[in-house]
Amino acid sequence: MGPHPAVAAIRLAVRRVLHDILTTHPSTTAPEPLQPLDPSPGLSAHERRPSPLVLVACSGGADSMALASALAFEAPKLGIRAGGVTVDHGLQPGSDLRAGEVVLRLRELGLDPVESAAVTVGRAGGPEAAARDARYAALDSAAQRLGATAILLGHTRDDQAETVLLGLARGSGIRSLSGMAAVSGADGRYRRPFLELDRQTARRACMVQSLPVWDDPHNADPAYTRSRLRHEGLPALEKALGKGVVEALARTAQLSRDDADALDAWASQADPSVRDATGLLECAKLYALPPAVRRRILRRAAIEAGAPAGSLFARHIEEVDRLITGWRGQGAINLPGKVVAQRQGGRLVIRQG
Repeated sequence: MGPHPAVAAIRLAVRRVLHDILTTHPSTTAPEPLQPLDPSPGLSAHERRPSPLVLVACSGGADSMALASALAFEAPKLGIRAGGVTVDHGLQPGSDLRAGEVVLRLRELGLDPVESAAVTVGRAGGPEAAARDARYAALDSAAQRLGATAILLGHTRDDQAETVLLGLARGSGIRSLSGMAAVSGADGRYRRPFLELDRQTARRACMVQSLPVWDDPHNADPAYTRSRLRHEGLPALEKALGKGVVEALARTAQLSRDDADALDAWASQADPSVRDATGLLECAKLYALPPAVRRRILRRAAIEAGAPAGSLFARHIEEVDRLITGWRGQGAINLPGKVVAQRQGGRLVIRQG
């Protein structure tokens, strides 16, 4: 008798990602699919091929515990070393004890190495964004220190739907509607195997495997936007529109990502053609481009000048765009990161001012 359907689903999702890592990463190519990379007894240490290390980012919640269990099961069959990292945000009393418990659970699954990383959460961008920034910084640091090829994240289809709705509410454009990528980060470091699985599948997988899970009280705290969306917004949409809203939003994310990728590529190709010999953007040439392409070039120029990408919203780019399309002699536009955009002699100058 095979595993429970929920367990089989999470294992298959992780197996696919691990195969992709072995196939696409040049330093981790397996000699044969599904064959372990365990060294032969007769080989010396320097002759043995190093096994790639894949980490799971685990909060102790159902999604990440299900992911950790699947990684622990699948990785050895492919000769991949599997480890884990839990991040202590220090936002709740006893968070250090919770992190210690997660470390023990991951080790009980057979993961090694396993670490707990304590971070200090700032205030930039609001509590949710600040916690996310601190978390990813800690995960990046752990990956570099341990030499990990990839880090698996437990975001599900439900998380994807919430991300799309948040992007829609903020009016941040098609890239925001594309949600979370299955592969992201430097050199494709972050992998999200569960984007096509719902949250309940992960929770059932934990239940049938008797895996203890920790439910973060922040996930039910109405003070947080995502929590309100999860417990009030999405249920209201499903009540009004019927079941299938989450699946439809997830499909919207993929379609939007395909479109955004194509427009980003177009903007990259067009960028050199709208600059003068000194590298300044020429307003007349920018004006001739389709708005979606032009605004991407403007956004990229603002980020290169020092504007934080996470703080640069569609309304900022629209204001800069009016220097091109609605020029009436207006003054400089102030952008996040103390970046200033202004029109000078038919050129658009974007710099820290």
